[in-house]
Amino acid sequence: MERVRLTGDYEKMLPGAGAGRLKSGIKGLDKIMGGGIPRKDLLLLTGTTGTGKTNFCLQYIYEGVTRHKQNGVYLSFEELPESISRNALLFGWDFRPLEKAKRFSFIKYDPYHVEDVFDILEAAIRDNKAERVVVDSISALGLYVRDKAELRRMIFNLSLTLKKLNCTSILVSEIVPGSPGLSRYGVEEFVADSVVVLYYERMNGNFTRAVQVWKVRGSPHSEKLHPYKITKNGFVIYPEEEAFIKTRR
Repeated sequence: MERVRLTGDYEKMLPGAGAGRLKSGIKGLDKIMGGGIPRKDLLLLTGTTGTGKTNFCLQYIYEGVTRHKQNGVYLSFEELPESISRNALLFGWDFRPLEKAKRFSFIKYDPYHVEDVFDILEAAIRDNKAERVVVDSISALGLYVRDKAELRRMIFNLSLTLKKLNCTSILVSEIVPGSPGLSRYGVEEFVADSVVVLYYERMNGNFTRAVQVWKVRGSPHSEKLHPYKITKNGFVIYPEEEAFIKTRR
């Protein structure tokens, strides 16, 4: 990945930056989003397999609970909570004491029985007064809801429910390799308030990682590709550097 140093600080350059924003806990992300994630917004996090979407979300929740006193809920349609917890421990994120203190909840839900998932999610949010929520992933939900219009309605209703409960949420989707779209079903990005895309591409014989903020509704943001790494401490984005890879734009 070729990198160049960029001048300026996006968080300071963007008008109104930081107002009504939630600190993500992802090093470098707040700067390229213009000061953080707008509160009560639904952020779509998307990318191909291997980009680190689940690790990104775990860091968002863990940092929120431990550093910013914002309780969290993680709804998984795919992986078991035990598997996710083991993965988190590799980065030093121990969710077990947070669960015992009712500051965090894992929910594993079968996407083939989706009818009452909103009620279960709402109950968990109310129970621990969560402000941060992750839904991982909408791709699994789409295996059950085949109609795009119905899927879009469900995502929209999910967004309304989370905003009603004053949550700032991340919805995870994936990009199918070779597809020109930003998400598996092509509807998620239109419902979300913000979209962050993670890339993991092969260039000159090496795999490189880059992140791009595609939109932050009603707010300016960086429009460049920025390199990122997944370190032993989690995600690190380099907002003052630019990455060059082939994208779908």
